[in-house]
Amino acid sequence: MNDSDTRKRLTDDPRVPLAAERTLLAWIRTGLALMGFGFVVARFGLFLQEMAGIEKHIPQTHGFSVKLGVVLILLGVIVNLASAWKYRNYLKRLKNGEIPIPEPLLGISLAFLLGIIGIAATVYLLFL
Repeated sequence: MNDSDTRKRLTDDPRVPLAAERTLLAWIRTGLALMGFGFVVARFGLFLQEMAGIEKHIPQTHGFSVKLGVVLILLGVIVNLASAWKYRNYLKRLKNGEIPIPEPLLGISLAFLLGIIGIAATVYLLFL
């Protein structure tokens, strides 16, 4: 079997676009989880301010949690948009008869960004 036969067989296989769709859905779940977690983080800071006011303490500002929450929400939006763009390009290349090679840039970038955010949050909490 030559290369063009293998290419034709892979591009006509319905499992290939279905696998790409499952990958897209996994990225969408990741983006939604980031947005949901960002909302919880942002609201937790406001909850702490309210609790401090009820207990007659001097209200502390918890602007860091609000900023961190907004960053996580925006990161979730970026992940969803990037995954939709990658999925569209993947199907376009597949339709043109190419066998797209997976590009792990989105996953690696997300891992590094979340690592940096985690380190920043840890440093903030340790030196609060």
